[in-house]
Amino acid sequence: MVQITINESRILGTRDKMIYGHFIEHFHRQIYDGIYDPNSPLSDQDGFRTDIIEAMRKIQVPILRWPGGCFVSSYHWKDAVGEDRKPFFDKAWRVEDPNTFGTDEFIKLCEKIGSEPYICTNAGTGTAEEMSDWVEYCNLENEGQYAKWRIKNGHQEPFNVKYWSIGNENYGSWEIGAKSAEEWGRLVLESAKMMKHVDPQVELSAAALPDVDWNLNLLKHCGEFLDWISIHEYWDMVPEVNDLADYEASIAFTQNIDHAVTEVRGLLQAMKLDKKIKIAFDEWNLRSWHHPNVHTIKQGIDKKDYIDPRDKNDDNSQYTMADAVFTASFLNAMNRNCDIVGMANFAPILNTRGCIYSHDEGIVLRSTYHVFDLYVNYLGDTIIDSWSSEVPSMTVQNKSGKELELESLDILATKWSDQNGVALAVVNKDPDNNQTITVSMVGNGNKVTLYGINGESKNSFNDVDQNEVVIYKEALDDFENNMEIEVKPHSVNIIQML
Repeated sequence: MVQITINESRILGTRDKMIYGHFIEHFHRQIYDGIYDPNSPLSDQDGFRTDIIEAMRKIQVPILRWPGGCFVSSYHWKDAVGEDRKPFFDKAWRVEDPNTFGTDEFIKLCEKIGSEPYICTNAGTGTAEEMSDWVEYCNLENEGQYAKWRIKNGHQEPFNVKYWSIGNENYGSWEIGAKSAEEWGRLVLESAKMMKHVDPQVELSAAALPDVDWNLNLLKHCGEFLDWISIHEYWDMVPEVNDLADYEASIAFTQNIDHAVTEVRGLLQAMKLDKKIKIAFDEWNLRSWHHPNVHTIKQGIDKKDYIDPRDKNDDNSQYTMADAVFTASFLNAMNRNCDIVGMANFAPILNTRGCIYSHDEGIVLRSTYHVFDLYVNYLGDTIIDSWSSEVPSMTVQNKSGKELELESLDILATKWSDQNGVALAVVNKDPDNNQTITVSMVGNGNKVTLYGINGESKNSFNDVDQNEVVIYKEALDDFENNMEIEVKPHSVNIIQML
């Protein structure tokens, strides 16, 4: 039994809702034959799938990052606005993109789901001028050819896109137009300068990673222009071989899950930029996308070797309670780091490894979708202090076969800034055993309700013809000090005391 003591009066921070953000890229079926499918009977007059829109609204997507991802590093936005759309060969993913979904369509998508748009620019084959032209198109009222072009395209009012990222993973050899640290600092400086000259109110991030040399060079050159520093991480790396980590190996990845935040935080503090620049963890997921024979020196020749394997991402049986428990553990960590992490974007929101899967006749809400539903709709926005007695440990084998010992419970205490009450996020990583917590805090009589997901087994999943992982609700007794609450194995729980 674990004793949890909560101190409501000790506030650790207020999380920004943008840590529950998402990402969508021109990869496989995320855009075309995904959210944007004008030929589908399920789509509205603008070509958007209404069932997907409804699912996105339910989890209140606060910010949506687009168009990439690796895709953006050979993407030229001007070819995808106006009437004269020019298809192009996407050198990142080696497919033709029709360019029928571009900036105007992305803004319309964000309007439909009530999301803040977050545009990632081409810092691979693009230029600082091209990036600043994009800001002109989106944000200037009527000055210059690009604002006038937007008006001509039927959008009199500016889009007022606040959040912009300069580049995507430009440190990586796999990225089109990869840069050295020195090249990167110079390009970001000139790009940021021009973008801020167009609209001084935009907030800019730039591609980075937990690497001292890369970040030092970036921040020395560009720190005064940046509002964010962008980091990415996928833990179960399966780009070439789709050998997914099992439940226990996936849970092993939760050990030190926020290491990248810790490392980047330290650098920002050392450079006295931690009060100016926040971390945007703007691409993350437990499992990397499967796309063999593309980001390799020796490329696939036959499409069955490099295009067809991407369909393996659509196997819904892969997205079990392992994915849900990992996702909840990550979100707990980001909540705890809310003073420095202001944004995070689950990658992607749809298809591939997304929390929503679409098919011709409808959608499937994968286990990770319900984690976002729980955290967005049932958890508080203010992080409060709590401490616990010793948490039972568990031993798991990581993907390399090494045994690791880690705590079986991950507990986060919150309250609301606009109402009374407390909500606990309790993640039970143990695949087999219930856990009992005893909650101690000031006050009695509040109604206690548990909202949770766990499925019948650690390998439960949802698919077109089955729905094993859903949110269940348990009305518990009114709160009394030292109240005992039991949580199920392999479960994610929000316990409200209102």
